[in-house]
Amino acid sequence: MRDKPRIFAKIMLTFMLALFAAGMLFPLVFTISNSFMSEDEITAAYGILSPSAEGDSGGASDSKAGQFAVLKLIPDKVTLEQYGEALFRKPQFLAMFWNAVVMTVPIIAGQTLVAALAAYALGKLQFAGRDKLFFLYLITMLMPFQVTLVPNYIMADRLGLLNSFGAIIWPGIFAAFGVFLLRQFMLQIPTAYVEAGKMDGAGHAQLFLRIVLPMCRPGLAALVILLFIDNWNMVEQPLILLTDAAKQPLSVYLSRVREGEQGIAFAVSVLYMAPMLFIFLYGENDLIAGIQLSGLKG
Repeated sequence: MRDKPRIFAKIMLTFMLALFAAGMLFPLVFTISNSFMSEDEITAAYGILSPSAEGDSGGASDSKAGQFAVLKLIPDKVTLEQYGEALFRKPQFLAMFWNAVVMTVPIIAGQTLVAALAAYALGKLQFAGRDKLFFLYLITMLMPFQVTLVPNYIMADRLGLLNSFGAIIWPGIFAAFGVFLLRQFMLQIPTAYVEAGKMDGAGHAQLFLRIVLPMCRPGLAALVILLFIDNWNMVEQPLILLTDAAKQPLSVYLSRVREGEQGIAFAVSVLYMAPMLFIFLYGENDLIAGIQLSGLKG
C-alpha cells in the first residue's frame, strides 16, 4: 500500500516529461513533415500567415481577417518537389548554405585554438593580474552581442572588412566564451600532472600539447558543438555586416521567408538543421561530459 503513492508519482512524472518532450519535438516533426508537402498545399494551409503583396492595408488583408491557419502534420500527397527546388532549380540556396560553412568552420577552428592557449595561460600559469584579466573576459562574455555589434561594425569598416567574411570570422575567433569554458575545464585537471611534467623537464609547449590538451578532449568537443550551433544559426551579424545578399548565410534567408516560398522554406530548414542534428547526436556524450567536468551548472 505504501508503494502506491510512489508508483503514482512516477507515472505522473513520466507523463509530464513525455508531454514536455513532445512539445520540444513538435517543431522538428512539424518542419520535416511539411517539407514533403507541395507548395499549393502549404499555401492553402498557411497562406493566411503570409503578408500580401498588396500591403498591410487593402482588400487582401481585410479578406484574411478572422481566418485561421490549420496545422498539418500529414501531407495529403508526399512529394519531393520542395527539395528539388532548393537543391537543383534554385542554386542560391546551396550557395547560401556554403556561405554558412565558410564562415562557421574558420570560427570554430580559430576560436578553439585561441581559447585553448588562453585558457592554459589563465588556468595553469601564475602571473600578476591573471584573475583581473580573466574578469575582463567575463565582462565581455556577459555583454549582449548587440552591445558589441556597433564597435565591430566600426572596426570592420575601418579595416576594410565590411561586406566580407572576415567581418564575421575575426570577431568570432576572439570571442570570450571558449576561453571561459576551457579555463573552467582546465581548473579541474589536478596540478600534480603539470608538476610531474615540469619535474621531467617539460616546457610549457610540451605540458600543453602532451598533458593538458589530451585531458581536455571532452571540453574541446563540447566547445566545438556549442560553437557550431551558435555560429551556424547567427542572423543579426551577417544581416548587418554583409550588405551583399550573395554573401549571406542561409539563416538570413530563413529569417525573412517571402510569400510563395513557404514550401521551399520548410525543405531548406530541414537541410539547414541536418548538420546540427548529426553533430549533436554524434557528440552528445562528449557535450554532456564536457559541461559536467567544466564545473558549469545548468
